[in-house]
Amino acid sequence: MENCIFCQIVSGTIPSSKVYEDDKVMAFLDITQTTNGHTLVIPKKHVRNVLEMDQETAQDLFVQLPKIARAVQKATGAAGMNIINNNEEVAGQTVFHAHIHLVPRFDSNDGISINYTTHEPDFQALGTLSEKIAKEVE
Repeated sequence: MENCIFCQIVSGTIPSSKVYEDDKVMAFLDITQTTNGHTLVIPKKHVRNVLEMDQETAQDLFVQLPKIARAVQKATGAAGMNIINNNEEVAGQTVFHAHIHLVPRFDSNDGISINYTTHEPDFQALGTLSEKIAKEVE
């Protein structure tokens, strides 16, 4: 896609700090470097996001993810890693070419905070919602 920055990286029009590439997938360092080693993993085929991804593209992308994540962790010495995917603007997606963020984590003071609220679950509501979602899975 002509105006897509990630497609331009795939074509070599825009340079990147590449860490992995095969026929279907590319991984490169994110220019923001949320933490040292922050890497993006993308399908070479242009697709807006995971919500629009076909099974073959998803398989090509996600089969490489663990290998690349392990390499990032080993190379950076990270204690852990967040694997993040944002789909659509409301969820924080800013580049509309599917991509997975590998964000190495070093300790609880590395500037990233993910807060989960804890409360007594409404099991009846969860059951109703799970049934509704299950009906939509193709």
